[in-house]
Amino acid sequence: MNPIEIVELYNDVFIYYTLFVFLVYLGQALLSRHAYREYKSANIYSDYTFITKSEYAPRVSVIAPAYNESLTIVENVKSLMALKYSHLEVIVVNDGSKDDTIQKLIHSFDLKLDKMKPLGKLDCQRVRSVYTSRKFSLRKLIVIDKENGGKADALNAGINYSRSGLVACIDVDCILQPDSLTKMVKPFVLSNKTIAVGGVVRVLNDSIIDDGNIVKVRQSRNFWVRFQIIEYVRAFLLGRMAWSKLNGLILISGAFGLFRRDVIIGCGGYDTNTVGEDMELIVRMRRYMHDNGLPYKVKYIPEPLCWTEVPSSFDILKKQRSRWTRGTIETLVKHKDVFFKRKYGIMGMLSFPFWFVFEWLAPILEFVGIVTLLVLSFLGLVDWNHTFLVLGLVYSFAVFFSSITLLAEENSYFNYTNRNDIFRILLIALLEPLIFHPITVYFAIIGNLEMLKGNKGWGEMKRTGFKSSSMSPNNELLAIE
Repeated sequence: MNPIEIVELYNDVFIYYTLFVFLVYLGQALLSRHAYREYKSANIYSDYTFITKSEYAPRVSVIAPAYNESLTIVENVKSLMALKYSHLEVIVVNDGSKDDTIQKLIHSFDLKLDKMKPLGKLDCQRVRSVYTSRKFSLRKLIVIDKENGGKADALNAGINYSRSGLVACIDVDCILQPDSLTKMVKPFVLSNKTIAVGGVVRVLNDSIIDDGNIVKVRQSRNFWVRFQIIEYVRAFLLGRMAWSKLNGLILISGAFGLFRRDVIIGCGGYDTNTVGEDMELIVRMRRYMHDNGLPYKVKYIPEPLCWTEVPSSFDILKKQRSRWTRGTIETLVKHKDVFFKRKYGIMGMLSFPFWFVFEWLAPILEFVGIVTLLVLSFLGLVDWNHTFLVLGLVYSFAVFFSSITLLAEENSYFNYTNRNDIFRILLIALLEPLIFHPITVYFAIIGNLEMLKGNKGWGEMKRTGFKSSSMSPNNELLAIE
């Protein structure tokens, strides 16, 4: 091919790919809007107290793995114990912490040794001791002290000791809304086909926490955190809402998800050999139901039910995002026989191809496109009028998409009461396509390279901890899995 033909091919591919992406995301937005209006219409007058008060309400076990969480573990457990749900047991799994996490739990909650035995047999590292709290009714708070095996391993241990039909798996550094469990349980009550439910996760950094409860939602001043606020709203309110409507959701955030225990045990529990255990579990649960000819639903609640701390530095963000990329690749490769198989319904015919194209290949295609543009520019073969026109359209669409999502979310839930916070986050939406998106593409490329090198580690995760009137904002927590 001569240089002119190469340029024409590049322009054609770029235009058609851009139009394809526009159409896909526009379709997602319209479907999400329809699903959200359906949800609000069905729940506007809902009285959730009938679930919490009913003796027939399903029992729920909340399982929270903890590794070197000394700084915030007491606040975290207080938050879990404050959940408004009567048929509840909280299981904290100390996954071989090297700090004084277990000592703080013993002291703060008056723990005593308990001889309870596991009901399940999922693989996990050796359990050293099991404790229950004297401060609460019989076995409402259970603490498992085990050898280190990672998050998935700790969750398997918690599931083994749980005595409920439903298990909520969460990150211990998250804060749940007091009524979050009640809202998550409702889809299980309404349909016995429901096997898993996820909810909206919001960014907690710099908000005020008191005795395990969110006192004030504040927008972080950190540059990287603000970008992630936009990203989380867009991903949860639009992407996952649309997939839930299609019953094609294959990812429930590891920060907070509610599952049928019998299905988790039936499909073998969490996979301890992947860094994307949350996505891989949902795929395996869905395959289990398909393989056994059982009808099922994976649902999503479009309300902010869980608040979590996100990375606030470039290095930690890079490690997190490269790990997410590796986890996605591992799941897609492990379950490659799902692709385009009618047996697996929407998951096989739509969800897997979408994730393959938009979550795995898209960053690679963008990276190749940028490199190609630079090479053609160096050779003087770029039609800059055409290029700037297309890039301007892409930028405008991205800003419009993010802004509409943010305004819709804020009009619904009023998380930020300060008007300046709204203006600041909209300003960040103008910068995101120019700064944050290219960086996340770079992180995804790193994840692909790490995957090729066989990197299996989680890396370090530094957290700043929660802010309250009794804590210094400079406190830090180092967690390594």
